[in-house]
Amino acid sequence: MKSYTLLGIVLIVIAAIAFGYQGISYTTREKVVDIGPIQMSADRTRTLPLPPIVGGVALIGGIALLVLGSKKG
Repeated sequence: MKSYTLLGIVLIVIAAIAFGYQGISYTTREKVVDIGPIQMSADRTRTLPLPPIVGGVALIGGIALLVLGSKKG
């Protein structure tokens, strides 16, 4: 398989994931209270949003690479 075609397929898959999830969630542990031997922590879930433009750019780039790969071969 040609490198342009393979990269185009990878970009299209990334675009589908970006459109489907629209954000990456992760959990962090933060100290709430730290008084000598007494410590309390809390798990906080945060989300890093992925704007739809990221998926759109990846999709357009993937399609362009697929077209470019088919014309070169």
